[in-house]
Parts: sequence; structure tokens; C-alpha cells
Amino acid sequence: MRTARITRQTAETDISVALTPDGTGSYRNATGIGFFDHMLDQLARHALFDLEVDCKGDLHIDDHHSVEDVGIAIGQALREALGDKRGIRRYGECHLPMDDTLVRAALDLSGRPWLGWDLPFPTEKIGTFDTELVREFFQALATHGGITLHVDLIRGVNSHHIAEAAFKAVARALRDAVETDPRKADAIPSTKGAL
Repeated sequence: MRTARITRQTAETDISVALTPDGTGSYRNATGIGFFDHMLDQLARHALFDLEVDCKGDLHIDDHHSVEDVGIAIGQALREALGDKRGIRRYGECHLPMDDTLVRAALDLSGRPWLGWDLPFPTEKIGTFDTELVREFFQALATHGGITLHVDLIRGVNSHHIAEAAFKAVARALRDAVETDPRKADAIPSTKGAL
């Protein structure tokens, strides 16, 4: 079973991440940021990843360092768990409807990080959570996971729904991309022979 455990310690955060892509969607996420924990729960549940995140961050300053560094650690864990990416489907996409909101996510586990982002929020906050941090999380995930990731808002008026639909859409796309391709389970999905 593919799995990884990452620890990341800086002057701003102390993070431990355990990730199993071949999971059941179980999760235990504790960052000290309620809304962010809720989003990480959605990521695990809809990707069918088993995910545990413990983060002690400098929340007396703000949530930024914790959210970004958790994205870094999850990206590193995913990259480590997938190894040489032999047998994966590589690509994933999802159109995720959530009430008023429709979000499209498309990704390639190419090893070439890129974030295409068109996900405007109508408000600056969801409760006490800064909506700009949603992009920061996915930028860190894409960069450190080696993911080409595009996330677009097709429609939506509620900031909570927009954020949650983005996490769920990326989760569903990741679920497809990491799954084993039964027709090429022993091959790296690239004409280069490496990803």
C-alpha cells in the first residue's frame, strides 16, 4: 500500500502529515483552524485518501503560515507516496456542483507544478478564515506535489460553497489520477518513461 509520513518544522509551524492514497477517506485533521480542518476533511473524504494532519502554528499572527505549510506537507506526502508513479492514471478532472456553485478542477500528476486559478470569492472572509488562503493552500499543494492544477469557478455566489466545492473537486480529480490503470498497471504513464 502506498503511504507517506512527512514532518515539517519551522519557526512558524510544526506539522506532521500521514497520507495513504489507497485509503477509505478516513481523516483526523487538527490545525487549530476550524474551517480549514473542515476543508481538509472534505479533501480526504472525497479523494478516498486516509489523511492525518497535526499542525501547531503561529495562529496568534494569522492563519497564513499554517495553511500554506500544511499544503506544502500534503504535497510532499503525496509525491512520496506515489513514488515513480508507475501504474497511475495520471490525469483527473471533476465538475463539482454544490447548491449555487459549480467548480471545475483538472489536474495532471506530471511532476511539473503549475496552478491555473480563476476562483473569485464574493467575500474576504468565511467566518474568521481569509478566503485568499484557499489559493495559498492549492498553490503549495501543486508546487510541492508536482501537480499541474487548474481550478475554475463556473458559477457561485456563496463563499463557503465556493471553497468547499473547490476542495471537493480537486479531491475527486486526485482520486481518479492516483488510481491504478488496470490496462497499464506496470507502466509509467509517459512516453518519456519518467514523471
